[in-house]
Amino acid sequence: PDLGRRFAERKRCADPECSMLMCRGKAMRDFKGPDCRFVNFKKGEAVYVYYKLIGQSTELWAGSVGSDFGYFPKDLLEINHNYSNEELELPTDETDFVCF
Repeated sequence: PDLGRRFAERKRCADPECSMLMCRGKAMRDFKGPDCRFVNFKKGEAVYVYYKLIGQSTELWAGSVGSDFGYFPKDLLEINHNYSNEELELPTDETDFVCF
């Protein structure tokens, strides 16, 4: 199916609103995203994960660095703390993939 601007049709979250933190990790190297839907970070920065895309795009997670929020490749994160082991599978929304 053509997802348009969507990276995936489903996501895993810790709560129905995807507002609870799932985990925290440390950036293993610098990352600069291709557009405003991605969050940029430097090696060693703390990255907070709110949801994980599943389906076509399992390599992208969504999270925050400071006050910035966006997508990043999960392989760049070394998880050092899990906040929740609860994972709900939910459909993604068009608003999950817009720039704010």
